[in-house]
Amino acid sequence: MTLVPQVSTPEPIDDFQGWLDAFTQTGVLIELAALAVCALLAWALVRGLRRGLGQEDTRSIWFGRRNVDGVLFPLLLLCLAFVAREVLAKLMPVALLKVAIPVLVSLLVIRVGVKVLQAAFTESKWVRPLERSISWMAWLAMVLWVSGLLPVVLNELDQIGWKVGNSHLTLRNMLEGAVTAGAVLIFTLWLSAGIETRVLRNATGGELSLRKAISNAARALLMFVGLIIALSSVGIDLTALSVLGGAVGVGIGLGLQKLAANYVSGFVILAERSMRIGDNVRVDTFEGVITQINARYTVIRSLTGRESIVPNEMLITSRVENLSLADSNVYQSTLVTVGYDSDVDLVKGLLLQAALDQARVLREPGPFVQLSNFGADGLEFSVGYWIADPELGQGGLKSDINLAILAALRAHQIDIPYPQRVVHQR
Repeated sequence: MTLVPQVSTPEPIDDFQGWLDAFTQTGVLIELAALAVCALLAWALVRGLRRGLGQEDTRSIWFGRRNVDGVLFPLLLLCLAFVAREVLAKLMPVALLKVAIPVLVSLLVIRVGVKVLQAAFTESKWVRPLERSISWMAWLAMVLWVSGLLPVVLNELDQIGWKVGNSHLTLRNMLEGAVTAGAVLIFTLWLSAGIETRVLRNATGGELSLRKAISNAARALLMFVGLIIALSSVGIDLTALSVLGGAVGVGIGLGLQKLAANYVSGFVILAERSMRIGDNVRVDTFEGVITQINARYTVIRSLTGRESIVPNEMLITSRVENLSLADSNVYQSTLVTVGYDSDVDLVKGLLLQAALDQARVLREPGPFVQLSNFGADGLEFSVGYWIADPELGQGGLKSDINLAILAALRAHQIDIPYPQRVVHQR
C-alpha cells in the first residue's frame, strides 16, 4: 500500500489578535518579498506594453503619464497579488496580503474614477471635489472590509427602510444602486472618451468637424444608455418615465421649437461641412474665426479677442460669408492717388514692388496694380493682393504696404496731391 503524504492547510486567521500576531511572524517578510516581486513584475509588464504599443508620449487612461500613473499598473498588481496570496495561503498563514488586496482594490477604484473624469471633463471645476469624494468612499470601504465591519454595516443599513408605493426601499439597496450607477456611468464615460480620442485623432479641417459630430452623438447615446441602466439599478420603474417623455415631446413641439431648431441646425452644419472649425466667416457685421461648433451654438472669435456666440439656426437661415470655404486666401486692396504729371509706369512698378516686399503677400495669385479712376485731384491707382493667413490680422499688413508705398513715392519725388477745388467768384 502506497502512502501519500498529506500537506496540512493552515487555519485561516479570523480573530483580530491572531491577525496581529501573524504580523510578527517571519512569514510576513516572505509576503513582503512576494508583494515587491509582484510590483516589479507589474511595472515591467506595463513598461513593455507601453513600448510595444507606442504609448511613450501619450497620457492615456490605461498608461497615464508614467508607468505607474495609469489604470493598468494597479490592475496588474492586484491580479498578481491575488495569485500570490492564493499560492502562499496553501503553505503558510497569510496576513500582509490579506490587507494588501483591499488596499489595491481601493487604489484601482480611485485610479479608474480619477482618470476617467479627467479624460471626460478636462476643464470642469467640479471634477476635483468629485475625485476627492471617490477617494474617501473607496478608502472607507477598504477600512470596513479589512476590519470585518463591512457585513455588519450592510446588515444595519438593510434594517432601515420604507415603503414607496408597491416597492420597499432600504438604505442598503439605495447605496448599492448608487454604487452600481456610478460604476456604469464611469464605464460609459470611459468608453465615450476612448471613442472620442480614436475618432478625433489626426483629424483636421472639415474632417475634424464631421468627426466631432460623430463623437458628440456617440457620447450622448452612451450617456443615455448608461443613465437608463443606472436608473434601473437604483430600482426606479422606467415605465413611469413614459409620461415624462410624452410631456417633453409636447414641450419640444410647442415651446422649444427654437431650441430644437438650433440642435438640428448644429448637426446639419457638422454633417454638410459648409462651415468648419478654423474657417474665417462674417455673420452680419461680425467677422472672425470659428473656434467651436457645438450642438446648439457656434463660437466665432474675432482678431480683437472678442467672441460671438451665434445660434446655429441663424447660420442656416441667414446669409453667412465664409471667406475660407474653398481656400483660405483673402483678397485685400489699397487705393493710392498721385499727380496727373507722374510717370505712370514708374508708379505702377513702385506700387507693385511695395506689395511684393511683404512676405505674407501671395505670389500665386500675385499682386496687381490698376489705374482705377481719373480722380478730381489726381490719378487713382488700386493695389490688389492676396493673403493666406487672415487669422494673423489684416490691418497691420495693409498699413505696412501703405508705409512702403509712401516711402517709395517720396524717394522718387512723386507728388501725392492735396484736394484741389476751383472757386468762381462773380
